[in-house]
Amino acid sequence: MFERLHEVERRFEELAHRMAAPDAAADPAAYGRLTREYARLEPLITAWRGYNALKADIAAGEEMLKTSDDEAFNTMLQQELRENWKKLEMEEENLRLLLLPKDENDDKSVVLEIRAGAGGEEAALFAHSLWRMYSMYAARRGWRCETVTANETELGGIKELVVSVEGQGVYSRLKFESGVHRVQRVPETETQGRIHTSTATVAVMPEVETQEIDIDPRDLRIDTFRSSGAGGQHINKTSSAIRVTHLPTGMVVECQDQRSQLENKNRALQVLASRLLQQKQAAYDAAYNARRQSQVGSGDRSEKIRTYNFPQDRVTDHRIGLTLHDLQGVLDGDLDRLVEPLTLADREEKLRAQESETP
Repeated sequence: MFERLHEVERRFEELAHRMAAPDAAADPAAYGRLTREYARLEPLITAWRGYNALKADIAAGEEMLKTSDDEAFNTMLQQELRENWKKLEMEEENLRLLLLPKDENDDKSVVLEIRAGAGGEEAALFAHSLWRMYSMYAARRGWRCETVTANETELGGIKELVVSVEGQGVYSRLKFESGVHRVQRVPETETQGRIHTSTATVAVMPEVETQEIDIDPRDLRIDTFRSSGAGGQHINKTSSAIRVTHLPTGMVVECQDQRSQLENKNRALQVLASRLLQQKQAAYDAAYNARRQSQVGSGDRSEKIRTYNFPQDRVTDHRIGLTLHDLQGVLDGDLDRLVEPLTLADREEKLRAQESETP
């Protein structure tokens, strides 16, 4: 670990030197990459230097203890050394956490997709409840949501919804939401009070620019059509909606919520790029998860990851066995009580994997 930290510190100093060069900002893209890497490494290097300073203090204290004949002073010094050794152990553990491989997508905005699953209209209404939950959570964190496409039912449910959620660290907070969500409740249309079980699927994909993944224009079929729904004369008279089909995979993305055909096309291509990147990542995750057999963060949409039980006022995340008895609070956007334990479980799993790989 310490050899690796020395290497990271050398890289950090190299970045600082390159950023300070007179012509460093001549290439904005390259300079941006340097500053992002520098910012990513800074917390680790700050902790590493603090660790070394504390270690030096301990060494100096132990040296003083060897030469001092003052009993009262030595008692005080021994107490201080015991406290510093405890701090050093905590700092070493912190360094191990900071050295864990960081998901390069954590700081990105996301494309959030919600689809009704089994349960007909009740599933569509549940999908709408999930969207309300995520939109309220986004509002709490100051993120911006923009609808790409929405397919609603007459009763206000959602058959399919694709939304761009933009902000700092969105993916890091929402990435564990991918999967099958299950609801157990008595529908308003149920006259005999029977509990129904319905599902909705959620996919969370890091938002990428089209240039970040190679898409051959010859593999695309782009169709235009008239937007549907409310919107006045503009929607009725122009074919501004866009449907992009990726021929090799059969993926189809529609966008009709932007103001112009070009904006709809660009947004549809961005969503397509995110889906293709997610597909590529899913193949890697499948192989990785087969090796480490972890449920947390696998993103496998066939998994039932969470149950929302209305009669018992509980939410259960099946991946970590966590149950909360405040269903309405969660549905009102208080998701951090689920996000934090999932993040911690994922980090602990990575630590175990790291320790098992260490000779």
